[in-house]
Amino acid sequence: KVPTQMEFVDIAGLVRGASKGEGLGNQFLGHIRQVEAIVHVVRCFEDENVVHVDGTVDPLRDREVIETELVLSDLDTVDKRLTRAKNQAKSGDKALVAQAALLEDLWAGLDQGRPARLWCGTDEERRQLAQELCLLTAKPVVYVANVAEGDLPDGNAHVARLAEAAAAEGAPLVVLAGAIEQEICQLEPAERGEFLADLGLTEPGLNRLIRAGYELLGLITFFTVGEKETKAWTISRGMRAPQAAGRIHTDFERGFIRAEVIAYETYIRCGSEAAAREQGQMRSEGKEYVVKDGDCILFRFNV
Repeated sequence: KVPTQMEFVDIAGLVRGASKGEGLGNQFLGHIRQVEAIVHVVRCFEDENVVHVDGTVDPLRDREVIETELVLSDLDTVDKRLTRAKNQAKSGDKALVAQAALLEDLWAGLDQGRPARLWCGTDEERRQLAQELCLLTAKPVVYVANVAEGDLPDGNAHVARLAEAAAAEGAPLVVLAGAIEQEICQLEPAERGEFLADLGLTEPGLNRLIRAGYELLGLITFFTVGEKETKAWTISRGMRAPQAAGRIHTDFERGFIRAEVIAYETYIRCGSEAAAREQGQMRSEGKEYVVKDGDCILFRFNV
């Protein structure tokens, strides 16, 4: 079995003033620039043995510290681009004038503390501009409320406040206990089920975080199944069969003929590809087929 993978990069903590070079400063911001989404782990537990840098536990304050530094960095980026755009707009070119106006609107939003992802919304032109500028606050965010074991699975008052803030910006929230997740990772697979059951959980919080990440980034998984290997592949939602085949090998896309498809649940119920064929569960799909999450696919191609 070859599972699909999602890589999480543990980036060193951010401090006030990072946008001005405090702490790791630009090094930290540079690390964030390379990721596709931001997982913001926020402390939502009380423990006098774990000292908070600000002396108290306040998830909204901690969230704001991070957001403010990212906004300030983006303001600097947009400010430089806006200065250049205004000079270019003096030529009277309508496209340049329009771009300068768009940049001014973006700058004004950031200046009010509004992250670029909220400014962009579903507007494709705004999204393209934010992507071109590599804005940090344009990256999608998932919040993780890190709670104590006793606050699983529903959270506490700190989580409720964070959940309200996350909902206001349409961001997902995952509640987990970091200490418990660490213990789970150290257990043998056979022991994990009983450990989770004792906590009243059905799965690790990491599983829920991965699903939230997939949803946030618009990703799905399809499978290729063979006698020697079953492999999971990650693609963007809405991708058609030839492009999905190209994730395996470019020849598969170039010489695509058809895709033989069966849903994962149906495949498991049948027990094997041969049984699925005997029961008429395999179907042929052409070039316009949009791959669905959980599809098991055999690609036919000719090069």
